[in-house]
Amino acid sequence: MHRDPQAAYDYYRQAIAGQTLPVALVDMELFDINLRAILEQAGDKPLRIAAKSVRCPTLLRHALDSDPRCQGLMCFHAREACALAAQGFDDLLVAYPTVQAEDVRAVCAAVRAGHRILLMVDCPAHVEALAAVARAEQVTLPVCLDVDMSWRLPGLHFGVFRSPVREVEQALAVHRVIKASGCLRLEGVMGYEAQIAGVGDAVPGQALQNRVIRWLKRGAIPRLQQRRADVVQALRDDGAPLVLVNGGGTGSLDSTRHDPSVTEVTAGSGLFAPTLFDHYARHRYAPAAMFALEVARQPDAEHVTCLGGGYIASGSAMPPKTPLPVLPEGLALEPNEGAGEVQTPLRGNTLPEIGAPVFFRHAKAGELCERFNALLLIREGRVEARADTYRGLGWQFI
Repeated sequence: MHRDPQAAYDYYRQAIAGQTLPVALVDMELFDINLRAILEQAGDKPLRIAAKSVRCPTLLRHALDSDPRCQGLMCFHAREACALAAQGFDDLLVAYPTVQAEDVRAVCAAVRAGHRILLMVDCPAHVEALAAVARAEQVTLPVCLDVDMSWRLPGLHFGVFRSPVREVEQALAVHRVIKASGCLRLEGVMGYEAQIAGVGDAVPGQALQNRVIRWLKRGAIPRLQQRRADVVQALRDDGAPLVLVNGGGTGSLDSTRHDPSVTEVTAGSGLFAPTLFDHYARHRYAPAAMFALEVARQPDAEHVTCLGGGYIASGSAMPPKTPLPVLPEGLALEPNEGAGEVQTPLRGNTLPEIGAPVFFRHAKAGELCERFNALLLIREGRVEARADTYRGLGWQFI
């Protein structure tokens, strides 16, 4: 679905007319288009939705109900998984480890009640901490082993710092501790290729860097897929009752789907399509999520100032992590101020009037929902629903 910028501005401005700014919104028609594109990228693999990127139970349920290939959620916290389980979600993979006893006890209670929640481990210390709680709670906990997918070159770590498990022997060593625990069961392996899924390779003005990144990706993909396959086979040979092997992210589906060791892929950011996903050579998603700020001032003939807007994405503190004004067309952040905490100045040749909305896109997907209690769900030019975010539900996990 394509709208020229002026038509898009008029469309969204009319849709939120009467709303008190600031607001965050999701264009549900574009959200659904993105979900279909993600499923196409995933090939024949089932799709696990990354809850971290959405952080809104209504939209998570909408995605899961849209297609039978959408199966389960990937959570970022154990208490998040418990909260979602209490709302009727199931098949919950927690992608980040924790050894907080209270959180593990909550998971044990949910598992005892019949919910399926897999906790993440990557070292014996994780296993021993989980086992101590599970043993006391008289519960057998299913767990998933996180395998490092980075590529270590001389002077370059191409990937992220996650799991210490890089070799088959290290994976088998963790599995030995799991088997010895008597109350944990290794049911999953996750190998997230962050350097493929989360690094743009068609960034404007960075032609040389783009070529290097594409070269690194081409070199990394066969290596990481072989590592994941070797670990999976070794664990199965060692008796691990693996139910799932998870891989991928929005930016790597087209390669992860070809890995025969992978049983499912994960994606979430592509549903909203934040600005960091504008710059991939092989992927195009529609900008479905935005937020709108009020023009509160006009300090001179070249600037307006919006109320609010300091919604900076996580990661290294670089300019691409700031939100960008997109509608009306022709506005830009002021370099000396950027996206401010309570006001954001913008410069441009044609300025919207005081009280008018300016629509911004966030750099990453899920973190925007930490700033708003609800998302306005827009379809056919009107707000069809107001959906609580995690924040609106009073959920705070990290």
